Amino acid sequence: MFKILVSDPLSDEGVKILKDINDFQVDVKTDLKPDTIKPIIKDYDALIVRSATKVNKDLLSCADKLKVIGRAGVGLDNVDLEAATQKGIIVMNTPGGNTLSTAEHTMSMILSLARSIPQANISMKQGEWKRSKFMGVELYNKVLGVVGFGRIGKEVTKRAQSFGMKVLAYDPFLSREVAEELSVEVVELTDLLKKADFISVHTPLTEETKHMISTAQFAMMKKGVRVVNCARGGIINEQALVQAVKEGKVAGAALDVFEKEPVDPSNELLKLDAVITTPHLGASTEEAQVNVAVEVAEIVRDALLGKGIKNAANYPSVDAEVYKVLEPYINLAEKLGLFAGQLAEGRLQEVNITYSGELIKHDLSPLTMAIVKGVLFPILQETVNFINASTLAKERGVNVKESKSAKEDEFVTLIQVEIKTDKETKKVAGTLAANKQPRIVKIGEYYVEATPVGEMIVAQNWDKPGIIGSLGTLFGKHNINIAAMTFGRDVPGGKAISILNVDSPISQEMLEKINKIENILKVRTIRI
Repeated sequence: MFKILVSDPLSDEGVKILKDINDFQVDVKTDLKPDTIKPIIKDYDALIVRSATKVNKDLLSCADKLKVIGRAGVGLDNVDLEAATQKGIIVMNTPGGNTLSTAEHTMSMILSLARSIPQANISMKQGEWKRSKFMGVELYNKVLGVVGFGRIGKEVTKRAQSFGMKVLAYDPFLSREVAEELSVEVVELTDLLKKADFISVHTPLTEETKHMISTAQFAMMKKGVRVVNCARGGIINEQALVQAVKEGKVAGAALDVFEKEPVDPSNELLKLDAVITTPHLGASTEEAQVNVAVEVAEIVRDALLGKGIKNAANYPSVDAEVYKVLEPYINLAEKLGLFAGQLAEGRLQEVNITYSGELIKHDLSPLTMAIVKGVLFPILQETVNFINASTLAKERGVNVKESKSAKEDEFVTLIQVEIKTDKETKKVAGTLAANKQPRIVKIGEYYVEATPVGEMIVAQNWDKPGIIGSLGTLFGKHNINIAAMTFGRDVPGGKAISILNVDSPISQEMLEKINKIENILKVRTIRI
Protein backbone atom coordinates (compact mmCIF):
# COMPACT_ATOMS: atom_id res chain seq x y z
CA MET A 1 0.00 0.00 0.00
CA PHE A 2 1.35 3.42 -1.04
CA LYS A 3 0.15 6.54 0.75
CA ILE A 4 -0.18 9.70 -1.33
CA LEU A 5 -0.74 13.19 0.06
CA VAL A 6 -2.28 15.84 -2.18
CA SER A 7 -1.58 19.08 -0.33
CA ASP A 8 -2.71 21.64 -2.94
CA PRO A 9 -5.97 21.78 -4.94
CA LEU A 10 -6.00 19.24 -7.78
CA SER A 11 -8.76 18.63 -10.32
CA ASP A 12 -10.99 15.66 -9.57
CA GLU A 13 -9.91 13.92 -12.78
CA GLY A 14 -6.35 13.67 -11.43
CA VAL A 15 -7.38 12.50 -7.97
CA LYS A 16 -9.62 9.82 -9.50
CA ILE A 17 -6.70 8.31 -11.46
CA LEU A 18 -4.88 7.74 -8.16
CA LYS A 19 -7.90 6.55 -6.19
CA ASP A 20 -8.69 3.97 -8.86
CA ILE A 21 -5.50 2.06 -7.91
CA ASN A 22 -6.25 -0.46 -5.17
CA ASP A 23 -2.75 -0.22 -3.74
CA PHE A 24 -3.02 3.56 -3.22
CA GLN A 25 -4.36 5.44 -0.24
CA VAL A 26 -4.95 9.03 -1.37
CA ASP A 27 -5.41 11.81 1.19
CA VAL A 28 -6.47 15.22 -0.13
CA LYS A 29 -5.61 17.80 2.53
CA THR A 30 -5.34 21.24 0.98
CA ASP A 31 -5.59 23.40 4.09
CA LEU A 32 -2.40 22.25 5.81
CA LYS A 33 -0.04 24.83 7.22
CA PRO A 34 3.76 24.19 7.35
CA ASP A 35 3.66 23.26 11.02
CA THR A 36 0.86 20.73 10.43
CA ILE A 37 2.25 19.06 7.30
CA LYS A 38 5.67 18.44 8.83
CA PRO A 39 4.54 15.91 11.50
CA ILE A 40 2.51 13.82 9.02
CA ILE A 41 4.76 13.79 5.95
CA LYS A 42 6.77 10.89 7.44
CA ASP A 43 3.86 8.55 6.69
CA TYR A 44 3.63 9.25 2.95
CA ASP A 45 5.29 7.68 -0.08
CA ALA A 46 4.33 10.47 -2.50
CA LEU A 47 3.46 14.15 -2.29
CA ILE A 48 1.58 16.10 -4.96
CA VAL A 49 1.72 19.90 -4.84
CA ARG A 50 1.06 22.96 -6.95
CA SER A 51 2.72 26.21 -5.85
CA ALA A 52 1.28 26.80 -2.37
CA THR A 53 3.05 24.00 -0.45
CA LYS A 54 6.69 24.89 0.24
CA VAL A 55 8.67 21.65 0.06
CA ASN A 56 11.80 22.96 1.77
CA LYS A 57 14.74 21.23 3.41
CA ASP A 58 13.11 21.40 6.82
CA LEU A 59 10.01 19.59 5.60
CA LEU A 60 12.02 17.01 3.67
CA SER A 61 14.10 16.20 6.75
CA CYS A 62 10.97 14.55 8.15
CA ALA A 63 9.99 12.76 4.93
CA ASP A 64 11.53 9.38 5.74
CA LYS A 65 9.30 7.32 3.41
CA LEU A 66 8.85 9.84 0.61
CA LYS A 67 9.80 8.48 -2.80
CA VAL A 68 8.15 10.89 -5.24
CA ILE A 69 7.17 14.56 -5.35
CA GLY A 70 4.85 15.55 -8.20
CA ARG A 71 4.44 19.22 -9.09
CA ALA A 72 1.26 19.98 -11.05
CA GLY A 73 2.75 22.74 -13.17
CA VAL A 74 6.07 23.92 -14.58
CA GLY A 75 7.89 25.84 -11.86
CA LEU A 76 9.87 24.06 -9.16
CA ASP A 77 10.81 27.13 -7.13
CA ASN A 78 8.74 25.84 -4.20
CA VAL A 79 10.66 22.52 -4.09
CA ASP A 80 14.19 22.23 -2.71
CA LEU A 81 15.54 20.08 -5.51
CA GLU A 82 18.97 19.60 -3.96
CA ALA A 83 17.56 18.45 -0.60
CA ALA A 84 15.16 16.07 -2.34
CA THR A 85 17.99 14.62 -4.44
CA GLN A 86 20.15 14.06 -1.35
CA LYS A 87 17.32 12.00 0.14
CA GLY A 88 16.80 10.05 -3.08
CA ILE A 89 13.36 11.54 -3.71
CA ILE A 90 12.32 11.81 -7.36
CA VAL A 91 10.91 15.24 -8.27
CA MET A 92 8.70 15.46 -11.35
CA ASN A 93 6.73 18.28 -12.94
CA THR A 94 4.32 18.79 -15.85
CA PRO A 95 5.97 21.27 -18.23
CA GLY A 96 3.54 20.85 -21.13
CA GLY A 97 0.15 20.92 -19.43
CA ASN A 98 -0.55 24.63 -19.72
CA THR A 99 1.18 25.38 -23.03
CA LEU A 100 -1.94 26.08 -25.08
CA SER A 101 -3.76 28.00 -22.36
CA THR A 102 -0.79 30.34 -21.85
CA ALA A 103 -0.33 30.80 -25.60
CA GLU A 104 -4.00 31.67 -26.03
CA HIS A 105 -3.87 34.09 -23.11
CA THR A 106 -0.85 35.76 -24.69
CA MET A 107 -2.74 36.21 -27.97
CA SER A 108 -5.71 37.59 -26.04
CA MET A 109 -3.36 40.14 -24.50
CA ILE A 110 -1.89 41.08 -27.89
CA LEU A 111 -5.36 41.58 -29.38
CA SER A 112 -6.51 43.55 -26.34
CA LEU A 113 -3.48 45.81 -26.68
CA ALA A 114 -4.05 46.34 -30.39
CA ARG A 115 -7.68 47.33 -29.99
CA SER A 116 -7.85 48.68 -26.38
CA ILE A 117 -10.68 46.24 -25.65
CA PRO A 118 -10.54 46.32 -21.80
CA GLN A 119 -10.38 50.12 -21.74
CA ALA A 120 -13.27 50.45 -24.20
CA ASN A 121 -15.33 48.01 -22.15
CA ILE A 122 -14.83 50.06 -18.98
CA SER A 123 -15.73 53.24 -20.84
CA MET A 124 -18.95 51.71 -22.15
CA LYS A 125 -19.98 50.52 -18.70
CA GLN A 126 -19.50 54.06 -17.45
CA GLY A 127 -22.11 55.21 -19.96
CA GLU A 128 -19.64 56.66 -22.46
CA TRP A 129 -19.52 56.37 -26.26
CA LYS A 130 -16.04 57.50 -27.28
CA ARG A 131 -15.12 55.75 -30.51
CA SER A 132 -12.27 58.08 -31.41
CA LYS A 133 -10.59 57.59 -28.04
CA PHE A 134 -9.99 53.90 -28.74
CA MET A 135 -8.46 53.99 -32.21
CA GLY A 136 -6.54 50.73 -32.58
CA VAL A 137 -3.96 49.12 -34.86
CA GLU A 138 -4.12 46.01 -37.02
CA LEU A 139 -1.92 42.98 -36.42
CA TYR A 140 -1.59 42.36 -40.15
CA ASN A 141 1.96 43.08 -41.39
CA LYS A 142 3.11 44.00 -37.89
CA VAL A 143 6.32 42.52 -36.47
CA LEU A 144 6.03 40.34 -33.37
CA GLY A 145 9.23 39.78 -31.41
CA VAL A 146 9.16 36.50 -29.45
CA VAL A 147 11.79 36.39 -26.70
CA GLY A 148 12.25 32.69 -25.82
CA PHE A 149 11.15 30.17 -28.43
CA GLY A 150 10.07 27.14 -26.43
CA ARG A 151 6.73 25.36 -26.60
CA ILE A 152 4.66 28.42 -25.65
CA GLY A 153 6.66 30.75 -27.89
CA LYS A 154 6.04 28.40 -30.83
CA GLU A 155 2.30 28.22 -30.19
CA VAL A 156 2.07 32.02 -29.93
CA THR A 157 3.98 32.26 -33.21
CA LYS A 158 1.52 29.98 -35.02
CA ARG A 159 -1.41 32.08 -33.88
CA ALA A 160 0.30 35.37 -34.66
CA GLN A 161 1.18 34.18 -38.16
CA SER A 162 -2.48 33.36 -38.79
CA PHE A 163 -3.12 37.10 -38.31
CA GLY A 164 -0.48 37.91 -40.91
CA MET A 165 2.20 38.97 -38.45
CA LYS A 166 5.90 38.60 -39.21
CA VAL A 167 7.72 36.89 -36.34
CA LEU A 168 11.26 37.56 -35.13
CA ALA A 169 12.61 35.14 -32.51
CA TYR A 170 15.41 35.44 -30.00
CA ASP A 171 16.49 32.19 -28.37
CA PRO A 172 20.15 31.15 -27.87
CA PHE A 173 19.24 27.52 -28.57
CA LEU A 174 17.10 28.00 -31.66
CA SER A 175 18.85 27.04 -34.90
CA ARG A 176 18.26 29.02 -38.06
CA GLU A 177 17.24 25.82 -39.88
CA VAL A 178 14.39 25.09 -37.45
CA ALA A 179 13.32 28.72 -37.51
CA GLU A 180 13.19 28.75 -41.31
CA GLU A 181 10.91 25.69 -41.29
CA LEU A 182 8.51 27.71 -39.11
CA SER A 183 8.87 30.86 -41.26
CA VAL A 184 10.50 32.66 -38.36
CA GLU A 185 13.55 34.91 -38.53
CA VAL A 186 16.18 34.31 -35.84
CA VAL A 187 17.77 37.52 -34.59
CA GLU A 188 19.81 38.79 -31.68
CA LEU A 189 17.91 40.45 -28.84
CA THR A 190 19.03 43.97 -29.77
CA ASP A 191 17.75 43.53 -33.34
CA LEU A 192 14.44 42.19 -32.09
CA LEU A 193 13.99 45.14 -29.75
CA LYS A 194 14.69 47.63 -32.53
CA LYS A 195 12.39 46.08 -35.15
CA ALA A 196 9.37 44.69 -33.30
CA ASP A 197 5.96 46.38 -33.10
CA PHE A 198 4.85 43.91 -30.42
CA ILE A 199 7.20 42.09 -28.02
CA SER A 200 6.19 39.01 -26.04
CA VAL A 201 8.52 37.32 -23.55
CA HIS A 202 8.51 33.56 -22.94
CA THR A 203 11.65 32.76 -20.92
CA PRO A 204 12.09 31.35 -17.43
CA LEU A 205 13.16 33.83 -14.73
CA THR A 206 16.88 33.36 -14.07
CA GLU A 207 19.76 35.55 -13.01
CA GLU A 208 20.43 36.15 -16.70
CA THR A 209 16.82 36.99 -17.63
CA LYS A 210 15.90 39.07 -14.57
CA HIS A 211 15.25 42.59 -15.84
CA MET A 212 16.50 41.60 -19.30
CA ILE A 213 14.11 44.26 -20.56
CA SER A 214 14.86 47.44 -18.68
CA THR A 215 15.64 51.11 -19.35
CA ALA A 216 18.41 50.47 -21.88
CA GLN A 217 16.28 47.98 -23.80
CA PHE A 218 13.23 50.26 -23.88
CA ALA A 219 15.47 52.96 -25.33
CA MET A 220 16.24 50.68 -28.30
CA MET A 221 12.59 50.01 -29.12
CA LYS A 222 10.38 51.69 -31.68
CA LYS A 223 8.21 54.52 -30.41
CA GLY A 224 4.73 53.06 -29.96
CA VAL A 225 5.86 49.48 -29.27
CA ARG A 226 3.51 47.21 -27.30
CA VAL A 227 4.91 44.76 -24.72
CA VAL A 228 3.42 41.53 -23.32
CA ASN A 229 4.57 39.33 -20.42
CA CYS A 230 2.68 36.13 -19.63
CA ALA A 231 5.84 34.25 -18.61
CA ARG A 232 7.43 35.27 -15.30
CA GLY A 233 7.35 38.46 -13.28
CA GLY A 234 10.73 40.16 -13.13
CA ILE A 235 11.80 39.56 -16.73
CA ILE A 236 10.61 43.10 -17.43
CA ASN A 237 11.75 45.82 -15.03
CA GLU A 238 8.42 47.22 -13.84
CA GLN A 239 9.73 50.65 -12.89
CA ALA A 240 11.43 51.02 -16.27
CA LEU A 241 8.18 49.97 -17.97
CA VAL A 242 6.20 52.57 -16.02
CA GLN A 243 8.60 55.26 -17.15
CA ALA A 244 8.55 54.08 -20.77
CA VAL A 245 4.74 54.16 -20.82
CA LYS A 246 4.62 57.62 -19.26
CA GLU A 247 7.12 58.94 -21.80
CA GLY A 248 5.08 57.50 -24.68
CA LYS A 249 7.85 55.18 -25.83
CA VAL A 250 5.62 52.19 -25.06
CA ALA A 251 2.08 52.61 -26.41
CA GLY A 252 0.76 49.82 -24.26
CA ALA A 253 1.68 46.84 -22.10
CA ALA A 254 -0.18 43.70 -21.07
CA LEU A 255 1.00 41.83 -17.98
CA ASP A 256 -0.23 38.58 -16.49
CA VAL A 257 2.75 38.17 -14.12
CA PHE A 258 4.47 40.52 -11.70
CA GLU A 259 7.62 40.85 -9.63
CA LYS A 260 5.57 40.53 -6.44
CA GLU A 261 2.33 38.57 -6.35
CA PRO A 262 -0.36 39.25 -5.28
CA VAL A 263 0.18 42.74 -6.68
CA ASP A 264 0.09 45.60 -4.20
CA PRO A 265 -2.87 47.89 -5.05
CA SER A 266 -0.44 50.82 -4.92
CA ASN A 267 1.61 49.40 -7.82
CA GLU A 268 1.85 52.20 -10.36
CA LEU A 269 1.25 49.82 -13.27
CA LEU A 270 -2.35 49.43 -12.11
CA LYS A 271 -2.90 53.17 -12.44
CA LEU A 272 -1.81 53.49 -16.06
CA ASP A 273 -4.64 53.35 -18.63
CA ALA A 274 -2.28 51.97 -21.28
CA VAL A 275 -1.40 48.93 -19.17
CA ILE A 276 -3.67 45.87 -19.21
CA THR A 277 -3.31 43.53 -16.23
CA THR A 278 -4.62 40.09 -15.29
CA PRO A 279 -3.95 38.14 -12.05
CA HIS A 280 -1.66 35.35 -13.37
CA LEU A 281 -4.32 33.66 -15.48
CA GLY A 282 -2.04 32.03 -18.08
CA ALA A 283 -2.80 28.49 -16.89
CA SER A 284 -6.27 29.28 -15.59
CA THR A 285 -8.45 27.37 -17.98
CA GLU A 286 -10.55 24.34 -17.15
CA GLU A 287 -8.65 22.33 -19.74
CA ALA A 288 -5.19 23.30 -18.43
CA GLN A 289 -6.11 22.50 -14.85
CA VAL A 290 -7.38 19.09 -15.89
CA ASN A 291 -4.33 18.48 -18.10
CA VAL A 292 -1.76 19.12 -15.37
CA ALA A 293 -3.81 17.19 -12.80
CA VAL A 294 -4.10 14.16 -15.05
CA GLU A 295 -0.44 14.34 -16.07
CA VAL A 296 0.91 14.65 -12.52
CA ALA A 297 -1.35 11.82 -11.34
CA GLU A 298 -0.16 9.54 -14.13
CA ILE A 299 3.56 10.19 -13.63
CA VAL A 300 3.29 9.72 -9.83
CA ARG A 301 1.25 6.55 -10.33
CA ASP A 302 3.74 5.07 -12.81
CA ALA A 303 6.76 5.99 -10.66
CA LEU A 304 5.30 4.31 -7.57
CA LEU A 305 4.29 1.20 -9.52
CA GLY A 306 7.72 0.89 -11.17
CA LYS A 307 6.37 1.57 -14.65
CA GLY A 308 8.87 4.28 -15.51
CA ILE A 309 9.86 7.81 -14.62
CA LYS A 310 8.74 10.77 -16.72
CA ASN A 311 9.56 14.49 -16.44
CA ALA A 312 12.00 13.90 -13.61
CA ALA A 313 13.99 17.01 -12.74
CA ASN A 314 16.62 15.09 -10.76
CA TYR A 315 16.57 11.47 -11.90
CA PRO A 316 17.37 9.85 -15.28
CA SER A 317 15.26 6.93 -16.36
CA VAL A 318 17.46 3.92 -15.49
CA ASP A 319 17.26 0.78 -13.43
CA ALA A 320 17.87 1.44 -9.74
CA GLU A 321 20.90 -0.90 -9.54
CA VAL A 322 22.50 0.61 -12.63
CA TYR A 323 21.82 4.07 -11.25
CA LYS A 324 23.92 3.30 -8.17
CA VAL A 325 26.91 2.64 -10.43
CA LEU A 326 26.30 5.55 -12.76
CA GLU A 327 25.19 8.16 -10.22
CA PRO A 328 28.61 9.85 -9.73
CA TYR A 329 29.15 9.88 -13.50
CA ILE A 330 25.69 11.37 -14.05
CA ASN A 331 26.61 14.09 -11.58
CA LEU A 332 29.87 14.68 -13.44
CA ALA A 333 28.09 14.71 -16.81
CA GLU A 334 25.52 17.30 -15.76
CA LYS A 335 28.21 19.58 -14.33
CA LEU A 336 30.30 19.26 -17.50
CA GLY A 337 27.24 20.27 -19.52
CA LEU A 338 26.58 23.24 -17.25
CA PHE A 339 30.20 24.35 -17.48
CA ALA A 340 30.61 23.86 -21.24
CA GLY A 341 27.27 25.46 -22.06
CA GLN A 342 28.14 28.63 -20.16
CA LEU A 343 31.71 28.72 -21.48
CA ALA A 344 30.74 28.89 -25.16
CA GLU A 345 29.44 32.07 -26.74
CA GLY A 346 26.98 32.21 -29.61
CA ARG A 347 23.98 30.26 -30.85
CA LEU A 348 24.22 26.59 -29.93
CA GLN A 349 24.42 24.27 -32.95
CA GLU A 350 26.03 21.00 -31.89
CA VAL A 351 26.96 19.01 -28.78
CA ASN A 352 29.56 16.27 -29.35
CA ILE A 353 30.21 13.88 -26.47
CA THR A 354 33.04 11.35 -26.28
CA TYR A 355 33.26 8.69 -23.56
CA SER A 356 36.47 6.74 -22.95
CA GLY A 357 37.84 4.25 -20.47
CA GLU A 358 35.99 1.82 -18.24
CA LEU A 359 32.78 3.80 -18.63
CA ILE A 360 32.07 2.61 -22.17
CA LYS A 361 30.84 -0.83 -21.09
CA HIS A 362 27.65 0.79 -19.71
CA ASP A 363 24.58 2.23 -21.41
CA LEU A 364 25.61 5.87 -21.63
CA SER A 365 22.28 7.42 -22.62
CA PRO A 366 21.58 8.65 -19.05
CA LEU A 367 24.91 10.50 -19.08
CA THR A 368 24.18 12.05 -22.46
CA MET A 369 20.78 13.21 -21.17
CA ALA A 370 22.51 14.70 -18.13
CA ILE A 371 25.03 16.58 -20.30
CA VAL A 372 22.33 17.99 -22.58
CA LYS A 373 20.23 18.97 -19.56
CA GLY A 374 23.25 20.80 -18.14
CA VAL A 375 23.92 22.61 -21.42
CA LEU A 376 20.30 23.79 -21.74
CA PHE A 377 19.56 24.53 -18.08
CA PRO A 378 21.04 28.06 -17.73
CA ILE A 379 18.51 29.33 -20.27
CA LEU A 380 15.55 26.94 -19.97
CA GLN A 381 15.75 26.37 -16.19
CA GLU A 382 12.93 24.22 -14.75
CA THR A 383 11.40 23.56 -18.18
CA VAL A 384 14.27 21.16 -18.99
CA ASN A 385 14.85 17.88 -17.17
CA PHE A 386 16.61 14.55 -17.67
CA ILE A 387 13.73 13.14 -19.65
CA ASN A 388 12.96 15.96 -22.08
CA ALA A 389 16.44 17.45 -22.57
CA SER A 390 17.23 15.56 -25.77
CA THR A 391 13.79 16.34 -27.21
CA LEU A 392 14.13 20.05 -26.45
CA ALA A 393 17.56 20.11 -28.09
CA LYS A 394 16.17 18.38 -31.18
CA GLU A 395 13.22 20.79 -31.37
CA ARG A 396 15.68 23.67 -31.52
CA GLY A 397 17.82 22.04 -34.19
CA VAL A 398 20.73 21.28 -31.85
CA ASN A 399 22.55 18.16 -33.05
CA VAL A 400 23.71 15.86 -30.23
CA LYS A 401 26.33 13.22 -31.09
CA GLU A 402 27.59 10.50 -28.77
CA SER A 403 30.68 8.36 -29.33
CA LYS A 404 32.84 5.91 -27.42
CA SER A 405 36.60 5.61 -27.55
CA ALA A 406 38.50 2.48 -26.55
CA LYS A 407 41.77 4.38 -26.82
CA GLU A 408 43.66 4.42 -23.55
CA ASP A 409 44.11 7.87 -22.07
CA GLU A 410 45.93 9.21 -19.04
CA PHE A 411 42.63 8.95 -17.17
CA VAL A 412 40.85 5.72 -16.23
CA THR A 413 37.58 7.27 -17.42
CA LEU A 414 37.03 10.51 -19.28
CA ILE A 415 34.03 12.41 -20.57
CA GLN A 416 34.68 15.08 -23.18
CA VAL A 417 32.02 17.62 -24.19
CA GLU A 418 32.48 19.71 -27.31
CA ILE A 419 30.12 22.63 -27.84
CA LYS A 420 29.82 24.15 -31.31
CA THR A 421 28.06 27.49 -31.79
CA ASP A 422 27.82 29.89 -34.70
CA LYS A 423 30.80 31.74 -33.17
CA GLU A 424 33.20 29.19 -31.70
CA THR A 425 33.96 25.65 -30.53
CA LYS A 426 34.73 24.84 -26.89
CA LYS A 427 35.93 21.55 -25.41
CA VAL A 428 35.75 20.50 -21.76
CA ALA A 429 36.79 17.15 -20.33
CA GLY A 430 36.18 15.72 -16.88
CA THR A 431 36.62 12.66 -14.73
CA LEU A 432 36.02 11.51 -11.16
CA ALA A 433 38.51 12.11 -8.37
CA ALA A 434 39.40 9.32 -5.93
CA ASN A 435 36.47 10.35 -3.72
CA LYS A 436 34.12 10.11 -6.76
CA GLN A 437 33.68 13.86 -6.89
CA PRO A 438 33.65 15.51 -10.34
CA ARG A 439 36.77 17.22 -11.67
CA ILE A 440 37.37 19.23 -14.83
CA VAL A 441 40.77 18.12 -16.14
CA LYS A 442 40.95 19.79 -19.52
CA ILE A 443 39.60 22.96 -21.13
CA GLY A 444 40.48 23.15 -24.80
CA GLU A 445 44.12 22.05 -24.89
CA TYR A 446 44.87 23.24 -21.36
CA TYR A 447 45.23 20.68 -18.58
CA VAL A 448 43.65 21.89 -15.33
CA GLU A 449 42.38 20.53 -12.02
CA ALA A 450 39.11 22.36 -11.31
CA THR A 451 36.14 21.51 -9.12
CA PRO A 452 32.87 22.37 -10.90
CA VAL A 453 30.89 23.83 -8.03
CA GLY A 454 29.37 27.18 -7.08
CA GLU A 455 30.55 30.46 -8.53
CA MET A 456 33.49 30.08 -10.91
CA ILE A 457 35.61 32.57 -12.84
CA VAL A 458 37.31 31.47 -16.06
CA ALA A 459 39.93 33.87 -17.39
CA GLN A 460 42.08 33.63 -20.49
CA ASN A 461 45.37 35.42 -19.97
CA TRP A 462 49.01 35.68 -20.96
CA ASP A 463 51.27 33.55 -18.79
CA LYS A 464 53.03 36.51 -17.17
CA PRO A 465 54.11 37.20 -13.57
CA GLY A 466 51.64 39.10 -11.42
CA ILE A 467 48.32 37.60 -12.56
CA ILE A 468 47.72 35.71 -9.31
CA GLY A 469 48.73 38.69 -7.19
CA SER A 470 46.55 41.11 -9.15
CA LEU A 471 43.49 38.85 -8.89
CA GLY A 472 44.06 38.23 -5.18
CA THR A 473 44.46 41.95 -4.48
CA LEU A 474 41.30 42.86 -6.42
CA PHE A 475 39.18 40.20 -4.72
CA GLY A 476 40.56 41.08 -1.30
CA LYS A 477 39.69 44.71 -1.85
CA HIS A 478 36.09 43.74 -2.59
CA ASN A 479 35.89 41.18 0.24
CA ILE A 480 35.52 38.20 -2.12
CA ASN A 481 37.07 35.00 -0.81
CA ILE A 482 38.88 32.69 -3.24
CA ALA A 483 38.05 29.08 -2.37
CA ALA A 484 40.27 27.41 -4.98
CA MET A 485 42.52 28.25 -7.93
CA THR A 486 43.90 26.29 -10.86
CA PHE A 487 45.89 27.20 -13.94
CA GLY A 488 46.76 25.72 -17.30
CA ARG A 489 49.09 26.85 -20.10
CA ASP A 490 50.48 25.59 -23.37
CA VAL A 491 54.01 27.02 -23.22
CA PRO A 492 55.75 29.29 -20.66
CA GLY A 493 54.90 32.90 -21.42
CA GLY A 494 52.17 31.93 -23.89
CA LYS A 495 48.41 31.91 -23.55
CA ALA A 496 47.04 30.40 -20.36
CA ILE A 497 43.79 29.81 -18.53
CA SER A 498 42.97 30.60 -14.89
CA ILE A 499 40.00 29.12 -13.04
CA LEU A 500 38.90 30.37 -9.63
CA ASN A 501 36.16 29.17 -7.29
CA VAL A 502 34.88 32.09 -5.21
CA ASP A 503 32.45 32.31 -2.31
CA SER A 504 30.46 35.32 -3.54
CA PRO A 505 28.52 36.11 -6.73
CA ILE A 506 30.51 38.16 -9.23
CA SER A 507 28.77 41.28 -10.54
CA GLN A 508 29.09 42.68 -14.05
CA GLU A 509 31.00 45.61 -12.57
CA MET A 510 33.47 43.21 -10.97
CA LEU A 511 33.90 41.35 -14.28
CA GLU A 512 34.80 44.61 -15.97
CA LYS A 513 37.44 45.28 -13.33
CA ILE A 514 38.96 41.82 -13.84
CA ASN A 515 39.05 42.46 -17.58
CA LYS A 516 41.12 45.59 -17.00
CA ILE A 517 43.92 43.67 -15.22
CA GLU A 518 47.07 43.66 -17.29
CA ASN A 519 47.55 40.46 -19.36
CA ILE A 520 43.92 39.35 -18.86
CA LEU A 521 42.48 38.65 -22.31
CA LYS A 522 38.92 37.54 -21.55
CA VAL A 523 36.90 36.58 -18.49
CA ARG A 524 33.48 35.13 -17.77
CA THR A 525 31.59 33.70 -14.79
CA ILE A 526 30.11 30.22 -14.63
CA ARG A 527 27.54 29.10 -12.06
CA ILE A 528 27.21 25.43 -11.24
